Amino acid sequence: VILEYRLPLSSKRADAILAGVHPKTGRPSYVVVELKQWSAATRWEDSDTLVDVVAAPYRPSLHPGLQVAGYGGYLFDFVRALAEEPDPLAGVAYLHNATDGTVADLWERPQTPMSRVFTGQRRGDFIEFLRSRLAPEPGRNAADVLLSSSIAPSKQLLSVAAKEIQEREQFVLLDEQRVAYELVLRAVERARRADQKNVVVVTGSPGSGKSVIALSLLGELARQGRTVLHATGSKSFTQTMRQVAGKGSTRTKSLFKYFNSFMEAEPNDLDVVVLDEAHRIREKSVNRYTPKQLRDRARPQVEELLDVARVPVFLLDEHQVVRPGEMGTATDIKAHAAARGIPVTQVDLNGQFRSGGSDKYLEWVHVLLGLRSELDTQADGSPPVWRDEPTFSVDVANSVEELEGRLRARFDAGENARMTAGYCWPWSNPNKDGSLVPDVRIGAWSKPWNLKSDRAIAGAPPSWLWAYDPAGFEQVGCVYTAQGFEYSWNGVIIGPDLVWREDRWVSRREFNKDPDFKSRKTVDDATFDRLVRHVYKVLLTRGLRGTLLYSADSETRDYLRSLVNPTI
Repeated sequence: VILEYRLPLSSKRADAILAGVHPKTGRPSYVVVELKQWSAATRWEDSDTLVDVVAAPYRPSLHPGLQVAGYGGYLFDFVRALAEEPDPLAGVAYLHNATDGTVADLWERPQTPMSRVFTGQRRGDFIEFLRSRLAPEPGRNAADVLLSSSIAPSKQLLSVAAKEIQEREQFVLLDEQRVAYELVLRAVERARRADQKNVVVVTGSPGSGKSVIALSLLGELARQGRTVLHATGSKSFTQTMRQVAGKGSTRTKSLFKYFNSFMEAEPNDLDVVVLDEAHRIREKSVNRYTPKQLRDRARPQVEELLDVARVPVFLLDEHQVVRPGEMGTATDIKAHAAARGIPVTQVDLNGQFRSGGSDKYLEWVHVLLGLRSELDTQADGSPPVWRDEPTFSVDVANSVEELEGRLRARFDAGENARMTAGYCWPWSNPNKDGSLVPDVRIGAWSKPWNLKSDRAIAGAPPSWLWAYDPAGFEQVGCVYTAQGFEYSWNGVIIGPDLVWREDRWVSRREFNKDPDFKSRKTVDDATFDRLVRHVYKVLLTRGLRGTLLYSADSETRDYLRSLVNPTI
């Protein structure tokens, strides 16, 4: 019995996995078990995928059969040992406090070998099912096979985006991810039947699956024939999705828009608009290219986005607001919706998949940067130390040369690695001969920023492909290019705009080169301090396997060393 088995590259845990020998094949056999203390559960509205459980932390909750089936599908995707065995896996939800009658609505969904449900009333049937999967022989060897199995490469968003949109669902959605997905599909159907708008807000930290949900919804709704578009406020993200997900299909490329694409749209033009990275919503959609007649009657951007579809879906992380004028918060969206009488459903994604699924690392980053002060700190008030986990590692480089060298070793070994930095150096256009200016300079070391342009120059990829094209390794990425993307190994240069002095972080505007932060009139000191911390939060949470840190300031470097895997 493997208790609290952690799913690979995820913070999600299966309650138990029973490991043994299959009575027919004689090969390793596993049963994933989800234990529910529910005494009763009823169908949520008329859904066969969502249920209502009194006192559950999330309402509605996912059908427990679907929940355990999701765990099984996820294990098949990642645990290579399972791919080598015939019929190795089954899934069971055991509701030991319930009777068949108190959860009668659950039986309306057909069961499969991966989604069996048993109540305490059916304990005997449950035992018989386990006997059909597990022979009366020791299971320690099977457990060792599972626990020592190599893990398949992550299904990274961009690598399967085209198939997700054009063919079928490629991603396994777990728990709250699946709840959010189902709630949107329900809202679309409800809006169609009742001719009433609905808003869905999905909040979650980096890597919690917001973009996976967005692509799953986009693919499914498009296949249903719904009018649906995906939009972001990020040029890099939108252009990359057009390139990667729209391979060979002009129609698919046209599904990806920007937040400011809807200034002239008719109300309810669309069935659904999926607003990924909604924390980047701006005050208004106008820019320097907007015609005067549109500029004069511009409305708040959130109003335009609420108008354009019967079901606007906002996916956001409020700690990723990194520019002045970005206004995408759940509170603001809900206030605008309430003013119009539009009902809002909110789902919080508490699982985390980037950073190796390490909740601990994400919390550590939040506390390190003072973004979540309520978490435990050390006795002297400083953030807790970081100690590596089996699935995620952190280290502090002694020099920027060491940072690059260690990342290059990963890159040369075929792993995806990138280096990013705070915006503390000028960002030049390429030289007349096409060569890039090595703007990021620390001592004798230098490297160019990623390109600003939409076309490749001197072997460097366009800005929107920096995180995806292997040639992007040779440039340093900035926050506006890295935000929304992920890579296995993450190198971060903390610039002199955020340094540690004695007992606190000090933000120093004079060292920051971002033109958006220049004016104290537009960005006061408190706002600058908050935004620069958000910038480093974004940069620090791009990695799937590990993060390597370097600070250009020696005192800050010493402080980080004292926190990361200390020897005492």
